Amino acid sequence: MRAAAFTDLSGPEGVSTIDRPDPEPGPGEALVDVTACAINRHDLWILEGDSAMVDADDLPFVTGLDVAGVVSEVGEDVRGVEPGDRVVLCPNETCGSCRFCREGPENMCERFALFHGGLAETACVRGDRLVPLPDDVDATTAAAIPTAYMTAFHMLRRAEVGPGDLVFVPGATGGVGVATVQLASVFGAETVGTSSSAAKLERVRDLGLDHGIESTAIDEIRDGVEAIGTPDAVINHLGGEFTRLGQSVLRRGGTMAICGRTAGNESTIDVTNLFLGHKRVVGSTMGTQDDLRRLVELTTDGELAPEIDRTYALADTDEAFAAMQERESVGKIVVEP
Repeated sequence: MRAAAFTDLSGPEGVSTIDRPDPEPGPGEALVDVTACAINRHDLWILEGDSAMVDADDLPFVTGLDVAGVVSEVGEDVRGVEPGDRVVLCPNETCGSCRFCREGPENMCERFALFHGGLAETACVRGDRLVPLPDDVDATTAAAIPTAYMTAFHMLRRAEVGPGDLVFVPGATGGVGVATVQLASVFGAETVGTSSSAAKLERVRDLGLDHGIESTAIDEIRDGVEAIGTPDAVINHLGGEFTRLGQSVLRRGGTMAICGRTAGNESTIDVTNLFLGHKRVVGSTMGTQDDLRRLVELTTDGELAPEIDRTYALADTDEAFAAMQERESVGKIVVEP
């Protein structure tokens, strides 16, 4: 089979299309002929050499978390799916035995990890991580859901967002940002988002963004948010200086959920503002398989339409990562093996 592999951790030029042996499913595993696989910032960090989980000894490395396609073969002890089923993969990998696997939520597993291997013609996955796809949800749309939309959905729930709330989304034009805007609308909330691009903000307005601030300057963004209102929640996938910003505009008793570090791995917090304002700052990673099932249902029912910026052939995966690196996209970038 063909795969788009990282052969050098130097950026998009380090992606090559290679031949690999066809996988065989072991007990509990299934083979999925990959129709579509979305890429994420997580993958780009690996490709740029900015991830502790992959180094030169692991090359060639095939990434790709968000797999959708058709089951072609199942191993022993696989229940619930069979060859011919259309499916989307929940990329969570959990130990199954720790307190959080037993009691939930599963994404707090003490040995939580993520599946990699979807940027190939065939992926070998855990059979119990496959979620069936109804006929009216195509594979490319399904591949856009897992990482970005699961993450945004779980963060909104952790921040207890509900109808009438104001949600601040710094970086509203990336994958998680767009997902947050769309899902906040499903929750009945109002959104204010930022971007450095007026054109990208306009596209996200079409997807439900209520208020856009075209700026990357912290003080300017703060003034813009405060002129609109006081957010009940902040969904922060950027980290860095946006954490202090989010805390400063957050209402008394409000919650900021953080899931990323695109703007920096370290943030400062105003401790006095935190405790006097009864504010909460919570970390959040991915979501749960039940979250994914619910998101597929929302898509089936027409309440959610995952935004796809563009698609690429497997041989053009390097171009897909170059587009992500250049921040050209609004919504998800999907490779179609």
